[in-house]
Amino acid sequence: MERPRILVVGGGFAGLECARRLERKLAPSEAQITLVAPFSYQLYLPLLPHVAAGVLTPQSVAVSLRRSLRRTRIVPGGAIGVDPRSKVCIVRKITDQEVVEPYDYLVLAPGSVTRTFDIPGLTDHARGMKTLAEAAYVRDHVIAQLDLAADTDDQAERESRLGFVVVGGGYAGTETAACLQRLTTAALDRYPRLDPRLIKWHLIDIAPKLMPELGDHLGSRALRVLRDRGIEVSLGVSVAKVDDTSVTFTDGRVIPSRTLIWTAGVAASPLIGTLDAETVRGRIAVTAEMRVPQFEGVFALGDAAAVPDLAKGDGAVCPPTAQHSARQGRRVADNLVAALRNQPLEPYYHKDLGLVVDLGGKDAVSKPVGVEMSGVPAQLVARGYHLMAMRTNVAKFRVGCNWLINATAGDDFVRINFLARQPARLRDFEYTGVYLSKDQVREHAEALRAEH
Repeated sequence: MERPRILVVGGGFAGLECARRLERKLAPSEAQITLVAPFSYQLYLPLLPHVAAGVLTPQSVAVSLRRSLRRTRIVPGGAIGVDPRSKVCIVRKITDQEVVEPYDYLVLAPGSVTRTFDIPGLTDHARGMKTLAEAAYVRDHVIAQLDLAADTDDQAERESRLGFVVVGGGYAGTETAACLQRLTTAALDRYPRLDPRLIKWHLIDIAPKLMPELGDHLGSRALRVLRDRGIEVSLGVSVAKVDDTSVTFTDGRVIPSRTLIWTAGVAASPLIGTLDAETVRGRIAVTAEMRVPQFEGVFALGDAAAVPDLAKGDGAVCPPTAQHSARQGRRVADNLVAALRNQPLEPYYHKDLGLVVDLGGKDAVSKPVGVEMSGVPAQLVARGYHLMAMRTNVAKFRVGCNWLINATAGDDFVRINFLARQPARLRDFEYTGVYLSKDQVREHAEALRAEH
């Protein structure tokens, strides 16, 4: 008999963990495993602020899929539509060729994209912190502003180039603002023409508290660290409009700035919209076993799925974190093995291990298994957690060496001119415009099947 075809969509925490576990638990004769991923690596997303700040090299947070997976077929492309009734997935390869990937079992782990709002100028002028390319671009852009500000005699231009705005008071935004502010402060020794008082960092969020998940004590501690460094933190405030040289806040303030870093939350991958499936706040609704109830043989997990949080109860769903995604990936793999062997499926249940927030240098706040920590002990816990969570020993070694080199040798503040002559729009980095409609999915599936 032909082997069952298992198709895993997404090479992030959830998809990679699922494929790895399937390889370990299934004999080659039991199933054919295929992974669809646009990049040849799993991105260790929590350390992107360190890449933007130059503390880590981009390669160190890109964990090779081919080093982790030995017999999984990897399709270099992105899924742009799914027809669960015909059991096919439409994939656009990195060459833009569209192909049909049939499956018997489908694991949907396409992750998330940056959530945006209808704010004038936002999509044209904002930079994100969701992909490796975005982090590399943001670093280049920030250093370019220092270079250009040091070279101009126009005071208005200098002020706008040295004004930086980060939107989003969650982990990504807080760590990004903290790490990049350290970069610009450290760079001042190389820019004697710049007045340190002109470099201004703003962190804003519409919520009334900074990182409320940390609790009042640690949240206040993180807020104090940021303000002591000179970062202006404004809560209960968002962006009203953006243009080339300024950002207007909803409280009426106009900030001279040519840098807006947008980290105000995530939304499920647009791939979810190509299925006729029930959703919960944009995430595909699944059972506790992570099955999509409308379709046979389809599982969904990670940022794109509303997985019931049985540890919290009361209808809660798991937050879109790397910790949950990785563990859900392993549980889905176990359930797929059980389904193939006609065994009962198990629900996903996992208590949160805690939170770590790296503010750069000796500053951090952490809450491992409910224990509140700050300062150097919290930093050791944060970095130890990241090393433990990275998938390969090579990745752990690279990250550890990068931290050591940066701590002892510092940064040279070098630009690589990544996309320097092109507009850096969110949709260009995250490819949100490539997905098909439901009708297009059916048409493409029929046409491509006919060709083959």
